[in-house]
Amino acid sequence: MNIHRIIEKTMAEGPGNRFAIWTQGCSRHCKGCMLPKTWSFNANIELSVNEILEKIYRMDDIEGVTILGGEPFEQAKDLVSLVKGIRKKDLSIIIFTGFSIEELKNSKNRIYQEILKNIDILIDGKYIENLRSFNIPMIGSDNQRFHFLTGRYSMIDIPENRIEVRINPDGSLFYNGMGNFERVTESMKGI
Repeated sequence: MNIHRIIEKTMAEGPGNRFAIWTQGCSRHCKGCMLPKTWSFNANIELSVNEILEKIYRMDDIEGVTILGGEPFEQAKDLVSLVKGIRKKDLSIIIFTGFSIEELKNSKNRIYQEILKNIDILIDGKYIENLRSFNIPMIGSDNQRFHFLTGRYSMIDIPENRIEVRINPDGSLFYNGMGNFERVTESMKGI
C-alpha cells in the first residue's frame, strides 16, 4: 500500500486508543483539504498489507484502526485485505472517504461492498470548504455523514473533537484529529 503516515496510537481519530493510517493518493482534490500532500499517487511509504498488519498486531492496547486519506478506496484491492486482517483481531475499523456511501454501494467495483461489510463506521462525503464546521465530532464539513455499519458503535460513542500535535524530526508540526488547526497554529507561535 502507498501510505502517507501511520500513527500507532492516537486518541483523536475515534473511540479509544486507535492505530491511524493515512493513505497516499487521492483524485478527489477537495478545495481546502487539510492534507493536500496526500493527493499525489507517487510512492511515499510503501508497505505490504502484511507489514501493516504486523504493526497493528504488535499493539496490545488499541481499540481499533482508523483509515484516512488521501482516499483509501483508491487502493481498494489492498484495503479489503487490510480490513479483513484487522477484523481477525476483533479490532474496530473506521474509514474516512470522499466518496458517498451510495457511490460505493452502487459501484461496479464489488470490492467496495466487501470493504463495507468488514468495517464498523464509514464517514463519507467530500470536504466542502464553504460547509466547514466543527459542530459534529470528527467531520470537517456539514455534508459529511456517519454510517454505523455494525452494532459496535453509535453516535454516543464518538468522542468530542480533539487535536493532537506532533513534532516531526525536521521540526515541522503534524496535526491529527479534528478542530480549528489555524487557531492551534496561532497559539503555538513563539513556543
